Amino acid sequence: MKCNPHRTAPSQSARNNSSGIPTGLFAALVIALLALFGIGTRYYFYGNLNVIHCLLSLFFSTNLLICYWEACLFFKRDYIEMRADYWRRRQRETGRTPAIEFLSTKVPLRRILSPTVWADVWATYSLFDGSFSDRRTFGFNGDIANGFVTPVPTLILYAAYTVDFLPAVVAGMLGLMLSWQWTYVTSVYWVSFFVVRRQRHITRGELYTYIGATNAPWVLFALLGLYVSVRLILDDNYGVLG
Repeated sequence: MKCNPHRTAPSQSARNNSSGIPTGLFAALVIALLALFGIGTRYYFYGNLNVIHCLLSLFFSTNLLICYWEACLFFKRDYIEMRADYWRRRQRETGRTPAIEFLSTKVPLRRILSPTVWADVWATYSLFDGSFSDRRTFGFNGDIANGFVTPVPTLILYAAYTVDFLPAVVAGMLGLMLSWQWTYVTSVYWVSFFVVRRQRHITRGELYTYIGATNAPWVLFALLGLYVSVRLILDDNYGVLG
């Protein structure tokens, strides 16, 4: 059956489904479980907890989930463009913030990995930045690139930082390349956002929350990753991670 982008809002249709799980809660659980697995594994092998390792495990886990969402952005790009119009109308009708409404939506477990479900991440975000319902923009293509290019090196670094299975210099070189890519692309995204003056169409709170805070980890944690990578290369060991 063809998906109808103008269907009833997910939060309405899911109210009677007590077996569903809110999308926001599911995303948080995925990130937490992935991060805790890496942290717990390193503690099991080396008997210590390191703040830097914990932070990078959390970031790598977040990026892996976002990569899946970014794959959905590519494969559901036509659908997202239509759904953005739906959420825009719904916001006018209800006065509710679509992003919050989506994250509180309950989805049956059998559909929780559906790309159609997670396409609404971008459809709702498009109300703050129209780039993600326009495939001609840097924001759209930059995120797609992250979604398809970074999962494998992210997994390699996640494993290397957890059990030291790569020579420290090799892990450092990979970390340098990946962390610089995150820092550069996210910085250019912010610049492109202001160059085309998209900030004029949203409130200051929305700018700080959805454009600033949600993208900041790909600069702040990437800068931490650059520091760790340099230390791995110069020290030729994983001492910086505990």
